[in-house]
Amino acid sequence: MARAVSQQRKIINTVLAWAVGLLIFFPILWTILTSFKTEATAIADPPVFLFFDWTLENYTVVQERSDYMRFLWNSVIIAGGSTLLGIVIAVPAAWSMAFVPSKRTKDILLWMLSTKMLPAVGVLYPIYLIFIQMGLLDTRIGLTVVLMLINLPIIVWMLYTYFKEIPGEILEAARMDGAGLREEILYVLTPMAIPGIASTVLLNIILAWNEAFWTLNLTAAKAAPLTAFIASYSSPEGLFYAKLSAASTMAIAPILILGWFSQKQLVRGLTFGAVK
Repeated sequence: MARAVSQQRKIINTVLAWAVGLLIFFPILWTILTSFKTEATAIADPPVFLFFDWTLENYTVVQERSDYMRFLWNSVIIAGGSTLLGIVIAVPAAWSMAFVPSKRTKDILLWMLSTKMLPAVGVLYPIYLIFIQMGLLDTRIGLTVVLMLINLPIIVWMLYTYFKEIPGEILEAARMDGAGLREEILYVLTPMAIPGIASTVLLNIILAWNEAFWTLNLTAAKAAPLTAFIASYSSPEGLFYAKLSAASTMAIAPILILGWFSQKQLVRGLTFGAVK
């Protein structure tokens, strides 16, 4: 009897998991399908789901109108650069908080996290003026630094959580064997925390890739990433849903592919230290 109940619960949980997954994925699926429709079919009422005349016209128009590769390259540089810079800063910070804590460590962590609650528009004007004065407006360097600072609290928090799961005795043993601070972090701590660092890197790349507020306000043409590429298809003449969907599909495709191939590492990192 208990076995039958357990089997029923397993089936119910599986069905619910698939239902939630499909519900979350449906907007992405709808966007992809709309990208293959004509503009008339895209705004049809009632909506047309599968049975329509598929076309690649929207992708052709998007590629002719915009330099997709330039936007893609900007996104790769900005997302990758902000992630690399954030990891370089966050690893020593998380190490010190995890293994050499002070009385104010928890307060500092909470303060860092509280900065994520600050409305971005509240600091847009001063940052915009600073960028103008320093010549960083519409540059990859400026946007890389901004996105790194925005996501740094999350990076530090995640790495701090992962580092706390590593026994401090291992680092003490490394010190007794003559390891300095540099060797301790690079050759002892980092290899042990690779799953956590990998998931942190992947999450930060996703956050930086999808960031729209700062990219739209601090770039114009030269450093514009794929979020600006999507926004360019919203015009005073109205929304061209099919072409907008094609641009969106082209923008999210690289990050979807990255997430698909790295899902095992992401799950492993997010559950790092959960089971001893």
